[in-house]
Amino acid sequence: MTVLAQITDLHLRPRGLTCYRVSDTNMLAERAIRALLALNPRPDAVVVTGDLTDRDDPREYALARQLLGRLPMPVFVIPGNHDSSSGMRAALSDYPGIRDCGDAEKIRYAADIGPVRLIALDSHVPSKPHGLIGSAQLAWLDERLAESDRPTLIAVHHPPAVTGIQHMDSIGLTDSEALAAVISKHPHVARLMCGHVHRPVVTAFADTIMTLAPSTAHQVVLDTTDNTHSMFNFEPPAFFLHHMTRAGGLVTHTAYVEPFPGPFPFFADEGVIWPGDRAE
Repeated sequence: MTVLAQITDLHLRPRGLTCYRVSDTNMLAERAIRALLALNPRPDAVVVTGDLTDRDDPREYALARQLLGRLPMPVFVIPGNHDSSSGMRAALSDYPGIRDCGDAEKIRYAADIGPVRLIALDSHVPSKPHGLIGSAQLAWLDERLAESDRPTLIAVHHPPAVTGIQHMDSIGLTDSEALAAVISKHPHVARLMCGHVHRPVVTAFADTIMTLAPSTAHQVVLDTTDNTHSMFNFEPPAFFLHHMTRAGGLVTHTAYVEPFPGPFPFFADEGVIWPGDRAE
């Protein structure tokens, strides 16, 4: 069984600073790293779907390198709107995928992880909150998808599907139809992994499934009314675990960063002997 962990939207700040004055994103990212290290079994790889930094600051990338460097498995990163393609390339040039993407303007790469393939796309638009993949990168994606029919996960920061949260949909991916035209040609695309919205969202897109992971930091308020105000809260941070099962199917689980009470047996009646317990 192959497991890929997906974390997203860390929004790291220079040490001692918070995000939006109240969100201690550095501390929350530290907790997420500890949660990943505590998993049993540990993931085969970790994919970070953008917004590692909050302001594309070299100090924020340095902290990202320190935190992610504690993970013993390969870590694949892509830029979000709060990062930049050039800033990430300069700071994390030795990371898998980035070191192999050549002199392309955008950070895009393919990597084989056990029986699955990861294709990472770059939707960053300089100085803009919305996303764009672009015709050159879409042509490259089409070529990579045609190379192999192994189950493929595509990672991109901006979700191409509408979520119903209007202020986030207004800064989504602008060339969604073009992306759908490429993906729909390749039935082996098992999952489209996104971030950006700071909420867990699952929906159909281009004959596959889009899973939009929650942030490891603060979450966007669930508001599907006509209200266009951007608000966030501190719902429990979480991440996704994408399991390729031995039967060949892809299953996505939500894993919470915070520890909770338990585990407890479902049947705790006096006198019940559990496997591994010794009878007195």
